[in-house]
Amino acid sequence: MMVTGLLDVRGTVTAWLRRHPLAADALVAGGVLALSVPPVTGPTGHDHALSLVLILVMVSLLVWRRRAPFAVLAAITGVALVQLTTGTLNGGLTLPVAFYTLAVYAPGRSILAGVALLEGAGVVLALTAGNPLLAWTWSSSLLMAIWFTGYYVRTRRAYLASLLRRAERLERERDTQAQLGASAERARIAREMHDIIAHNIAVMTALADGATYTVASDPGQAATLMGEVSATGRSALTEMHRLLGVLRQPAGPGHAPQPTLADIDNLLAAVRAAGLPTRLTVTGDPPALPPSIQLALYRIIQEALTNTLKHSAAASAQVQLTYLPDGVALEVTDNGRPRVRPAGAPEAEPSAGHGITGMRERAAVFGGEVSAGPGAGGGWRVHTTLYLRPETS
Repeated sequence: MMVTGLLDVRGTVTAWLRRHPLAADALVAGGVLALSVPPVTGPTGHDHALSLVLILVMVSLLVWRRRAPFAVLAAITGVALVQLTTGTLNGGLTLPVAFYTLAVYAPGRSILAGVALLEGAGVVLALTAGNPLLAWTWSSSLLMAIWFTGYYVRTRRAYLASLLRRAERLERERDTQAQLGASAERARIAREMHDIIAHNIAVMTALADGATYTVASDPGQAATLMGEVSATGRSALTEMHRLLGVLRQPAGPGHAPQPTLADIDNLLAAVRAAGLPTRLTVTGDPPALPPSIQLALYRIIQEALTNTLKHSAAASAQVQLTYLPDGVALEVTDNGRPRVRPAGAPEAEPSAGHGITGMRERAAVFGGEVSAGPGAGGGWRVHTTLYLRPETS
């Protein structure tokens, strides 16, 4: 517990010093001063007061060591040379600290200039020593050691900074991928909701219109049609509950809203009950299709027939499935013409075209393109080919 508290205090102090570099440098200068002042009390020079003043000047310059590394080193070197005239070199720690700061923070040219400056000062110092060669070798070795230490710290900090930038970039990319994934999921859900609601409402509307027209002449038939309306509504609610179940929890066998080609007969039965005779023709040997491509085919057929119910006065429709070696070709046609709005009937809301857009998005996943337009012999035609391997299309 005590160790954790000490680590917390250390982290707090370190963070504060990083936010206030001038205060941190002032603490460094205070430490250097504490190690430099004691020799002044001894017989180390002719003028102790001048020596103390020069030490204070050198140490004070360290407060700005990270703001102007080369200028601080040059000024301290000059003061050190002045100290030589007093017969002492007290405060010698300031030079290694200043050069270390230069090696860590300054650009390469400034470091080379600092090396040249200190080498020149080392030659001057060696000339005043009893053994010039030994003094110069010692000062040069110390200079190189400090340079390499500063270089190591510099590269280490650059490496850690690059790791931090990489982590931040990866975090941003992760957030971006999450946003893209959420957008794609919203688009998928919107597509599913459109397919479920639009188709079933179109069927229910057609059934309700039929019941309205037959209620006076054939009440039994009207009751049958209203039963179909009820069944279609319950089917729509069931599909929506399944879809919402997927949103609330991971998909399971009881929640996945995944119609397959086996459900097309039920789909066509609902369309026929709504008053649109529809024939299904299958050509070729059915391959083992993955559930995703079966869902896409089901939804495209559903949307194409929904548009026929809503927007044309077709007497019949045909669904043609052609199994190919590498995919499935789908064609949905009708013999209708644009539906004429009865006099006095409310004007329908303009279509936003989401149905065809949804069909094209589904087909694009499997390398297909949807063509929708008037057929060669009249009516409307929707055609696409979905490939098992889109890259081969």
